[in-house]
Amino acid sequence: MNKKYTEGIGRRKTSTARVRVYEGKQPSTVNGKTIGEFFSSPEASQLINMPLTVVELDKKYYFTAKVSGGGMTGQRDAVRLGLARALYKMDPELKPALRRAGLITRDSRQVERKKYNHKKARKKPQYSKR
Repeated sequence: MNKKYTEGIGRRKTSTARVRVYEGKQPSTVNGKTIGEFFSSPEASQLINMPLTVVELDKKYYFTAKVSGGGMTGQRDAVRLGLARALYKMDPELKPALRRAGLITRDSRQVERKKYNHKKARKKPQYSKR
């Protein structure tokens, strides 16, 4: 497969996705499987394809994604961010429309680490005065 593509990298929580956008009409894949096979939730396909539908290019382009790390939600959002980045890298005029839809901003929230002598990140053992 020696086609020309545009690549975008998306991250969310501990997930990283490398998304390549190709011209043409084929089913989009994530790690070699269709979106419906890879993500079990029914709304995942809509959420992932949102950047293409916002700029109305879903009939013209498809993508392949390689994603690793994290869970299903993090991977889904990483693929979506990578797809949005690849689209505006391909055509910078698409960036304002993608930003209005909230698809450009990376969600930088990470899980807070567990501290020693605590039960979780912030939960402490019960305090006893006497």
